[in-house]
Amino acid sequence: MTNLKPFLFSLFIILSACKRTGAEGNNPTQNSLGEKIIKSETENDHPGDLASGKISLKGEIIRIVDGDTAELLYNGELPLMIRFEHIDAPEKRGSQPYGNKAKTILSDLCFGQEVTLITDGEFDMGGRIIGELINEDGINVNKELVRLGYAWHFKKYSEDMSYDVLEKEARKNRRGLWQDANPIAPWDFR
Repeated sequence: MTNLKPFLFSLFIILSACKRTGAEGNNPTQNSLGEKIIKSETENDHPGDLASGKISLKGEIIRIVDGDTAELLYNGELPLMIRFEHIDAPEKRGSQPYGNKAKTILSDLCFGQEVTLITDGEFDMGGRIIGELINEDGINVNKELVRLGYAWHFKKYSEDMSYDVLEKEARKNRRGLWQDANPIAPWDFR
């Protein structure tokens, strides 16, 4: 069962590449892309390197969508939309306070950088891969957004209490959105 997740993840990535490029089954570009993805995942699948069931993907951040969503160019060929795990940032859409600032902070932390995405291969309902991003300075971008006060710990989908500690610290020190008397959580704003 433990080997099933990486296989399904590889299959999803390959099918996404086909859909994005309009490729058909015999397309040599599609086949070589699939081989690269499988090879990359196999090379990264060493016991002890990552937490059980996690996959490490390297790539460049080519677009920042909002405070908790970015696009990673994997292997120089395949764009993957990332939904940052454990956090929820203010909404850019609808002009939620601090939404644009959260996007700017995220951009400052990782745009144009070669980064590492740590994921268990899960995708959200919008087809975005869910994971934690480590920037070229070794900073966990997800945690840094919470520490700086530009994202909430998304407790509904996260049991990692280190994010809760960071959020409480940001609140106490009135960082970022915690400068407001009553900031509205994104899940209530939507």
